[in-house]
Amino acid sequence: MTDKALMLIARGIPIPQQVDRLQDAEFSVFSQWGDDGIIQYIIDKIDISNEFFVEFGVENYLESNTRYLLMNNNWSGLIMDGSTKHVEDIKSAPYFWKHDLQAVQSFITCENILETLSTFCSKQIGLLHIDIDGMDYWIWQKISSQYSPDILILEYNSVFGFEKSITIPYQPNFVRHRAHHSGLYAGASLKALYDYSLSRGYAFLGSNSAGNNAYFVKKELLNNSLFEVSLLEGYVASKFREARDKKGKLTFLRAEDRILELKGLPVVNLENGQLEIL
Repeated sequence: MTDKALMLIARGIPIPQQVDRLQDAEFSVFSQWGDDGIIQYIIDKIDISNEFFVEFGVENYLESNTRYLLMNNNWSGLIMDGSTKHVEDIKSAPYFWKHDLQAVQSFITCENILETLSTFCSKQIGLLHIDIDGMDYWIWQKISSQYSPDILILEYNSVFGFEKSITIPYQPNFVRHRAHHSGLYAGASLKALYDYSLSRGYAFLGSNSAGNNAYFVKKELLNNSLFEVSLLEGYVASKFREARDKKGKLTFLRAEDRILELKGLPVVNLENGQLEIL
């Protein structure tokens, strides 16, 4: 189906006046899961200070959480990916010249993220989505020292559960399938992202139904249509089975078998700053 057909269908989907949980607002046009609908619901309920998004780890942007925002709502944006080929593909697509989109090739680290952002975007970001399958906690910590987006979407690793505040140790050259063949050793637990984001003045709205993206907004933007939930209320356990064996083939591990695959690997306990072994 063409982009135009997808857009026409999506524009016929009404935005709910009120939902009890974010998942009830879901629909997908370009997002892998139902995040397009969640984002539309949130931006409909709050005043955005600057209609500008930042998303990184977008690959070729065929599947992303901000492309519908770009094409349907005409937001401006900055997207980044570590692959030169992916960025070239993006710049050759029709939507690139039709909209105010910047595409930058960059392998994001704590050492370069602030310089990259200062070069390509203003101080105020309407929506920030961090999805780099690895150093998400550490990158968000670095960004939050200078930026305070209205809406924050953080990918969490459901395999780590929600009870512990843990993340993998910082490695600037981290690539998840090189770090462990399963691809499951990446990112941070929801509690890690939740605790830190609340300390920066954010409220937790909940997660998507896939159990991989957590949504936050500045606390002052909460209202009767957009309310804070607890960590337990908003946590969703993922069910997708993306683990691979040493030959790169899917193993379809599920539930607790996924964390057992990571036994013996180190994580940082953010409550005491100590390394622990899974």
